[in-house]
Amino acid sequence: MDDYTVEGYRYVRGWSPSRKVYFVLKSNKKIENFTAYDDNTPKPWDQLKVESVKSVLTFGNVKEVKIKVAISSVSCDNAAMNLQEELSHWDFDKIVKMSADRWNEQLQKMIVESEDEAAKRVFYTAHYHTMIAPTLFCDVNGEYRGMNDMIYTDPKKANYTTLSLWDTYRALNPLMTITQAERVDDVVNSMLSIYRQQDKLPIWPLMSGETNQMPGYSSVPVIADAYLKGFTGFNAEDALRAMKATATYEKQNGIPFVVAREYIPADKVHEATSIAMEYAVDDWGIAAMAKKMGKTADYETFSKRALYYKHYFDPSINHIRPKMEDGSWRTPYDPARSIHGVGDFCEGNGWQYTFFVPQDPYGLIALFGGDKQFTDKLDSFFKNTDSMGEGASSDITGLIGQYAHGNEPSHHIAYLYTYAGEQWKTAEKVRFIMNDFYTDKPDGIIGNEDCGQMSAWYLLSAMGFYQVNPSDGVFAFGSPRFKKMEVKVRGGKVFTVEAPNNSKENIYIQKVYLNGRPYDKSYITYDDIINGSTLKFVMGKKPNKNFGKAPASRPIVLN
Repeated sequence: MDDYTVEGYRYVRGWSPSRKVYFVLKSNKKIENFTAYDDNTPKPWDQLKVESVKSVLTFGNVKEVKIKVAISSVSCDNAAMNLQEELSHWDFDKIVKMSADRWNEQLQKMIVESEDEAAKRVFYTAHYHTMIAPTLFCDVNGEYRGMNDMIYTDPKKANYTTLSLWDTYRALNPLMTITQAERVDDVVNSMLSIYRQQDKLPIWPLMSGETNQMPGYSSVPVIADAYLKGFTGFNAEDALRAMKATATYEKQNGIPFVVAREYIPADKVHEATSIAMEYAVDDWGIAAMAKKMGKTADYETFSKRALYYKHYFDPSINHIRPKMEDGSWRTPYDPARSIHGVGDFCEGNGWQYTFFVPQDPYGLIALFGGDKQFTDKLDSFFKNTDSMGEGASSDITGLIGQYAHGNEPSHHIAYLYTYAGEQWKTAEKVRFIMNDFYTDKPDGIIGNEDCGQMSAWYLLSAMGFYQVNPSDGVFAFGSPRFKKMEVKVRGGKVFTVEAPNNSKENIYIQKVYLNGRPYDKSYITYDDIINGSTLKFVMGKKPNKNFGKAPASRPIVLN
């Protein structure tokens, strides 16, 4: 290279099993000396290939040095091409302004009105967090390295990675269908590309490596949600084929047991119960998409699989309970117990997974015997303080009884009261969580952000609702956080949420208007949101226990 350029690469084998990163570094000042090190030992060569390589650049008598770096998963030549196309100049102030303008353009998609400056800082920080991942993973010519180490080209130059799907399928991806609709098709196509590279849809892809981290095939509800919401920039037939292949992939953890027995034995697979519960959520998405596409046989197969969670419900204790290979229940069993990595549940316990049926809340309520029994159990869930024991996952934070807001399996649970006719209890819980678990301090999030999921929960909840079923486009009401919010949605329209008498005291919904007309439902649909509707909440200090009580007013089931 010349006296102003350094190039190199690093191969990484770790959590993501195979990553290749190539880079090109350029300086605006001449590099007087380049020293390569093998760990801490200097070597007299301009090129070095060892396990612990590093280098030191020395410049002459200069006061300021500007350095710019570009990376690629393909080659140093591609990194140089990226650098030339994306940053050909040395004007630092121009780059700062360009970056600020781009972020402001995105942040203006959601505008809130509030006298509470701290709450606005929390809101816009959350908004920022929801746009950090997924990340673009291709060079300016569209090339990228696939899961099989081959080089592919995305003609749209819009291939994505950093898909923390077990986290984000719950709120971030549904939020993207509202606030980042222009990226949804590209994300789906990126997942379908990964399917073609590794014969299954991604679990948790990071660059060119599949981490296989977390239970479930959580790309499935994301794809189903996009299709059911009318996104058409991907091939639906290919997508459904990939979803079915993933749901029957024999190498997928526990799938042979699901196919053969309808449940995964706890004495055969670690975290079996939570894995199976996740699969049931995913299978609902396959069924719903198949139904809309007229695939009756697929619909019947996967709608049945979506109900396999019932195999784990023990009516004698009214808890989800691990089941053994011989069909017996795990004995002894403490639903509060959590053992990270080798227990029955992934980053959770039996209490939390008892309510982990976002795809079928009404079916779960029926298992308990009705609304009263269900809400009594929910009340106990938020009050129970039994110890999770030694070895519990460090991710289980933000506790309200057994509810853990710092980790994803609990995120929908506060909204389940709405399905049982006690919407006011949902309002209480979500307003407390927004106020106490999200602050403008450096430690302002109660748990792991997980690529935007924690913040997406806040943004949706601040609007006054949450999509409990990750694939159905039905948003259950909670308690709006601000007096007014405007959200730019698909087609250039604006969705408006108004709560003019909202305050720290007025947390309960008294009544609702949709487009100026009285609205007695305790939910709103995706179609109403993207049509640019105006949703107005009238708030009060005391709960209106009749709001959302009638079965006809509760969130609908679209499948």
